[in-house]
Amino acid sequence: MAEGNGGGMGELRVMTWNVWWRFGALWVARFEAIAETVRAVAPDVVALQEVWGTRATNQVSALGGELGMHAEYAGPSYPPPTDVARDPRDAGVEVGIGLLSRWPITGWRAVRMPARHRSFDPVAAVATVAHPAGPLHVVVGCLEYDPAYNDDRLAQAALLADLATDPALDGPLPIIVAGDLNAPPGSPLLRPLTDVLTDAWIAGSGDATTVTAPEEAGPELVGQRIDHVFFRPGMFNRPVTVSQASTAGDPIDGITPSDHRAVICSLTF
Repeated sequence: MAEGNGGGMGELRVMTWNVWWRFGALWVARFEAIAETVRAVAPDVVALQEVWGTRATNQVSALGGELGMHAEYAGPSYPPPTDVARDPRDAGVEVGIGLLSRWPITGWRAVRMPARHRSFDPVAAVATVAHPAGPLHVVVGCLEYDPAYNDDRLAQAALLADLATDPALDGPLPIIVAGDLNAPPGSPLLRPLTDVLTDAWIAGSGDATTVTAPEEAGPELVGQRIDHVFFRPGMFNRPVTVSQASTAGDPIDGITPSDHRAVICSLTF
């Protein structure tokens, strides 16, 4: 995939996907379905959430090896082990986030997010990718999902906005924020992001009825799009447009890759 389509100067295909950790009985088989879906989309960068990680390896590295893409992983992320029943054999397996990239990832920084209600420190990540047109900066995150902890979700959205608007990231390419934000378009919980960034799905005239939240998201979120790609231009004279907004994640050979749909947005600059 390192030399596939969509990698020319002036365009960028961004994919974000919550790949459902090791949940469900078919998580081993789902790995191949996930890889095949990414291969078919041929994205330039893929922000991943609910990936698994151990001391020895992680799902992002395994996917990178399968697809010929560069990979980085960080954790922990949501959901915490105390909130979801898990197979005892998965004790010690972390939930994390990651990035796959067509080009080398030259910078990778995990940043602790505010989480007053949790007993662990979930992280976001800031990546720098060696795009042919210059450094490409991507912020990856997965936000709090419990409506009882909306104060944390709002504070975490504000952190992602702060990271994305850091003047140190200014340059010829757009700055990207991508992830499972556990809030639908128009939610006040996303105001810190929508005040300073552009929703690529809306800018690309994506279908307003698109659903990416699984049933497990609960009544607050089910039936809505909670997976997002946001961006800002890296320089005032470098406008960014979105040429396409779509989803992926159909069953492959009877295997549904994830309980989330992947969101894909093609940016031109």
